[in-house]
Amino acid sequence: MLKVCQMCSIFSLAAAKPCCIKSNNVSKFLHPRFIVTRARAQVITAPNKPSGITSTTASPQLLKQGIPHSDLHILEIVERQSQASTCLAHQDTCRKPEFHPSFLEEAYERCRNICAEYAKTFYLGTLLMTEERQKAIWAIYGGKRDLKTSLKDDPMTCLMLLTDTVFKFPLDIKPFRDMIEGMRMDMRKCRYENFQQLYLYCYYVAGTVGLMTVPVMGIAPESCVSAQTIYNGALYLGIGNQLTNILRDVGEEWREFMKEQITRARYYFNLAEEGAYHLDKASRWPVWSCLMLYRKILDAIEDNDYDNLTKRAFVGRTKKLLTLPLAYAKAQTPPSLIHQ
Repeated sequence: MLKVCQMCSIFSLAAAKPCCIKSNNVSKFLHPRFIVTRARAQVITAPNKPSGITSTTASPQLLKQGIPHSDLHILEIVERQSQASTCLAHQDTCRKPEFHPSFLEEAYERCRNICAEYAKTFYLGTLLMTEERQKAIWAIYGGKRDLKTSLKDDPMTCLMLLTDTVFKFPLDIKPFRDMIEGMRMDMRKCRYENFQQLYLYCYYVAGTVGLMTVPVMGIAPESCVSAQTIYNGALYLGIGNQLTNILRDVGEEWREFMKEQITRARYYFNLAEEGAYHLDKASRWPVWSCLMLYRKILDAIEDNDYDNLTKRAFVGRTKKLLTLPLAYAKAQTPPSLIHQ
């Protein structure tokens, strides 16, 4: 909760004292977080969409059938973001927290390392950006990881970078609040009964990150589509990334699950040995054969790198034949010798 309050304070600080800018002898009161360089102004806002132009990409049918919630969020974010359009062409000096350059560089480097470690594909994309945008994206991703307690030893690092980023780019707090709601959904560990529910989850945990990055990425001055179209594109990319991560993580988490279950199975096989020793002599060989062959199936799963979704773990005929004499030898051990 403290970290959430700290994040909110970052945006509150950026919007606390409006700056007065005179343009054509008209005073305009502008939030400091909306004051960016002329270069930023040329790419962050989309021009008004001409009435004669229609979008070539229709919204997914899914959005028309029960995902109005995320649509409303997009509309609100675009509306709030568009407030910057009247001031992005101006530059002024506004109150901004001062951080020592060496501290900032060290903090950005740390967030870069976090991104490189936990989001390798995402990080690769940032390497193709300008240095200023790289740092902003690393700060956004690092701030997300920070809220998920990945930086327990130094939680202020990424919050400091978010503060620096907010004063460079017109980030709005709405996507951050929605992202925090996604983290709450993770804590509740709800099951999602249908794809519409999963879609909303993807919006909160990943689509929001796409929305955060739009002001950083910028919109081309020659763009002829609406800002909402561009924000929707960022949302869909975030959702697509999250769905891909889910598909990938199923394999990774299943692998860890399989390791645990193999350890558990072997534990029960070990417990079963005592009972096998005490069976009737005529029954011990088949039981030992079964026990030892099933252990080899576990070995085969490990040999397949725990991939039992695309590969079938099995014991070959030769291994089976070689196992039978070993099982026979085990079966010949009298119960009286087991505890000696």
